[in-house]
Amino acid sequence: MNEYFEANRRHWDELVGIHSQSPYYDVASFKAGKSKLKPVEREELRDVRGKTFLHLQCHFGLDTLSWAREGAIVTGIDFSEQAIEAARALAGECGIEARFLVSDLYSLPERLSGQFDIVFTSYGALCWLPDLAPWARVVSHFLKPGGAFYAVEFHPALGIFEWGDELEELDVRYPYFTVAEPLKFEEDGSYADRQAPVENRLTYSWPHPLSEVISCLVAAGLRIEFLHEFPFSTERHFAFMEQGADGMYRLTKYDGSLPLMYSVKATKPA
Repeated sequence: MNEYFEANRRHWDELVGIHSQSPYYDVASFKAGKSKLKPVEREELRDVRGKTFLHLQCHFGLDTLSWAREGAIVTGIDFSEQAIEAARALAGECGIEARFLVSDLYSLPERLSGQFDIVFTSYGALCWLPDLAPWARVVSHFLKPGGAFYAVEFHPALGIFEWGDELEELDVRYPYFTVAEPLKFEEDGSYADRQAPVENRLTYSWPHPLSEVISCLVAAGLRIEFLHEFPFSTERHFAFMEQGADGMYRLTKYDGSLPLMYSVKATKPA
């Protein structure tokens, strides 16, 4: 796994500089006070004031710091040292109290102590993990009894399709279920800037069906409070998607027939 992790780490290290300067992340508006949280998580995870909050795979911390502005006592972790350095710098510049730690997810129990009221992850995080069983155990390890885990993610059904602005139809290209070997990609740019020159283009990712996510959380001793699926997304995955007044993107073909995102909340029994 080290080969896969190191390739991914090099890729994400390089993306930090691109993303922090991109209109997609719009750091300037965050510095001016704008939250980077999306409507779904703000509606479903409301009561964070005064709560200890662990954000897994936090990238360079925009969402983490947005939760801090909502009153949470935040800790963000990411395997990219460059991302954590950028997160710390941004927190300092904005005067936001936050703790950030460099760690891959699976090693986190060896590097971080304590438990939290809320553990959080979001949008495009789980595909970078080869195995969700130990991921779920890490989540449970860091939850206080009575605490809540919340995730909002792109739906794994979305991951079976090829994407690209030139495509005019849904094109099944990738597996839905877990695979023995990771999917290998070598692409230019990033989702935040397709034209950005990227030297470390090689990445590896793993599909995880929704049943795996839920089953692993249950096996780790958590109780599922809800599972929601949505026919819209925060991203324009296909050319035939349009943004609505709520800021979400919906299919102009097959609208309502394909789940594009999901959210899950699970609690640790007291």
